Amino acid sequence: MSTRIAKGQVTMRKVPRQARSRATVDVILEAGARILSLEGWTGFTTNRVAELAGVSIGSLYQYFPDKLSLVDAIRRQHLEDCMAALQLAGSDGVAPDEFAARLAQDMIAAHLKYPGLHKVLLDEAPVSEDLRDPESTFERAYLAGFEAMLVRYRGTSDRTAALALSDALDGVIHNAARRGTLADSGVARALVGMIGWFLTRQCDEMAQSAVRPEIGEVADKAAAPMIEDPRGDPDGRVRP
Repeated sequence: MSTRIAKGQVTMRKVPRQARSRATVDVILEAGARILSLEGWTGFTTNRVAELAGVSIGSLYQYFPDKLSLVDAIRRQHLEDCMAALQLAGSDGVAPDEFAARLAQDMIAAHLKYPGLHKVLLDEAPVSEDLRDPESTFERAYLAGFEAMLVRYRGTSDRTAALALSDALDGVIHNAARRGTLADSGVARALVGMIGWFLTRQCDEMAQSAVRPEIGEVADKAAAPMIEDPRGDPDGRVRP
């Protein structure tokens, strides 16, 4: 992910209320996403976006004070697309294998809309601090969706498993986007298999049998708070 951070929360100047103004904002966001996909962060300017959207620069500035607020809105729109894919995949109570196929296909589709966009969002464009927050409103809602999915199909609530699945899904898709392989059928098949495995109770049994007791002890020690090292070790701290 890009390490460039836009300080504070980047917001729109004005929220569109009427259908016409919402349509204008949609056209601006679509043009911005297309330019980021084709020309990258260096080619992304408010003038270029306004030109492609077919609106005046003044109209763009009514809603977006600068290109940071614009790219922030493009990110948020993408996150909403991902949330919708998660919610719609299991909205009618389908079987686990069908759910896995739907979720994989819909998540891939959300990232293929503008194939080059996500490499730019991940590696080039600045990120507002609130979108980097693992406890942001979106992150909590996104994780809750995965937790609800595991409850539905496995009958148990497991926040750690939900976090592992959401991170694994995002990691596969984002790295495939970076490599330009997201449209490969093998990526979709691998995602369906991975999601389907998480939805079965057998994955719990396999995980329990695979994790040796000493691994848990190492994890506990790693999570212990650091204390000052009175012996003056090079790093100045030791774990108890």
